Amino acid sequence: MSDVLVPGGRDVRGTLEEPTAEPRAIVVACPPHPQHGGSRSDQRLRAVSDALVEAGIACLRFDYGAWDEGYGEREDVRNAVRWARDEYDGGRGDLPVGLFGYSFGASLALLAAAEADPDAVAVLAPTAQLADDLDALAALDRIERPTHVLYGERDTTVDWEPVVERARERGDGTTSLPADHFFLGTRDEIATAVREYFEQTLCEAT
Repeated sequence: MSDVLVPGGRDVRGTLEEPTAEPRAIVVACPPHPQHGGSRSDQRLRAVSDALVEAGIACLRFDYGAWDEGYGEREDVRNAVRWARDEYDGGRGDLPVGLFGYSFGASLALLAAAEADPDAVAVLAPTAQLADDLDALAALDRIERPTHVLYGERDTTVDWEPVVERARERGDGTTSLPADHFFLGTRDEIATAVREYFEQTLCEAT
């Protein structure tokens, strides 16, 4: 485990977890809403990170910079993806980069992926729109990489249905979980699904 300062115009700090052997890929993990307690210590992010490391995939969990209504936070995600590409390029063999997010972080992952172009994206409980000009549903249409959407069947906190519907129309994978927005009791299922997805999309050629 090591601390990371993500380059950019904002104070963005993260925790990098790496497998014992050389990693096969790296995934950037975006936390839920920081004004509701979301941080890199989120238990869903930690469960995913642990599962990825066990599979030989490094994971960067990070905290957003100062609250900026989603706009600065979107840039934080882009910068984290760029850091991952720079850090794992060259000597590490130009490893593939995945992007994962939960809730607010899931919507930001979709928004950032449309421009930062990670090699694969997985999102848990995304909401379709954070603001009129922070439209995650529209961003999904611009993503040309493999994308997977996980959602809770009883989630009434966010507007996930349009994202799942669009993902299915695009031919992207979806995973339904018997849970509300907080996914109590399903962290192992989430971690397994995300790990298997990134193993398939990022590691099959490594």
